[in-house]
Amino acid sequence: MALKAVPMLEIPALDQVQEVHSFSLSLSSHTPKPVRFAVIGHRGNGMNSLSSATMRENSILSFNSAARFPISYIEFDVQVTRDGVPIIFHDDFILTGNLNAVYERRVTDLSLEEFLSYGAQREPEAIRSGKPLLRRSAEGNVFDWVVEAEDPLCTLEEAFLKVDPRLGFNIELKFDDNLEYAEKNLLNTVEIVARLVSTNAGARPVIFSTFQPDAARIIRRIQRDYPVFFLTDGGLKIHGDERRNSLEEAVKLCVEHGLEGIVSEVRAVLRNPAEVVGIKEANLRLLTYGGLNNTAEVVYMQHMMGIDGVIVDKVKEMSEAVLSFFGEEGQEAEAEARPNFSEGQLSYLRKLVAELVRQ
Repeated sequence: MALKAVPMLEIPALDQVQEVHSFSLSLSSHTPKPVRFAVIGHRGNGMNSLSSATMRENSILSFNSAARFPISYIEFDVQVTRDGVPIIFHDDFILTGNLNAVYERRVTDLSLEEFLSYGAQREPEAIRSGKPLLRRSAEGNVFDWVVEAEDPLCTLEEAFLKVDPRLGFNIELKFDDNLEYAEKNLLNTVEIVARLVSTNAGARPVIFSTFQPDAARIIRRIQRDYPVFFLTDGGLKIHGDERRNSLEEAVKLCVEHGLEGIVSEVRAVLRNPAEVVGIKEANLRLLTYGGLNNTAEVVYMQHMMGIDGVIVDKVKEMSEAVLSFFGEEGQEAEAEARPNFSEGQLSYLRKLVAELVRQ
């Protein structure tokens, strides 16, 4: 069986490789059955790129589109409005206007009504336009945030009510990296989200995750029903908070506060594969995110390393590739049907990953 590269070079047929089994991702008492290797749709059916986007990220349309494929969870970003409503939106600021006059608001300074006035507006018979959405790139350039298939911005409660119930939710608690938060403010935000999840989740599997170390600590302290994962870029960037600057520090945080796992930028793991052993020895689960997860060979290599799952943008391609070597029930395919690599092919894969990591 050949892996589906998306896109990458073909990998020829095989000898044998010793496999490292991952922990099953049995995430909470609300999980109906363990997940062997989790494929998680990033912001639903994939994040919007600068150049093009099929549908609005972090929308009900995107979430239910992702549900058409054999995935375990969708990941999305939750913030809380000024009037205390959890909403789904990635960026810290929301922009409108035109390229000559840009108006910018911090998302958490908006009321729910103000937030929902941006972008597409749902009416009984159709979707009409609201305030046009702009977006700022990491380099500071502002562009029209145009997608082929529009859908209104939404709340977390709407997602629980309208998204395919078989899909688990990986809820990222979103905070601005450039702000310092008082403990009481973090607690208020986390409590609002936790209450809504407790009221609406039912049997749906839920994971909490966050880059904010103290928010991770608080969400674990105030509730035990749902697992908490600490998000980290694993040292690819240097932050003022030392807890964010390495996988080793992430493990310490998780162990100290009873978190269930880590979600790391995949390049940090590939550059430091020995860290996986320490993470597993600490009885933690490990997920990854990042652009390399849109390549089937890299995803399979992570499975061999013992990683528990991947957050991907190419949801269709990656879920089908994973299904091809795990089978319909999430169990590994028979030995003669699954990819096995000779030493030469493994060497090729290692070189391939090393080149990708440098990009």
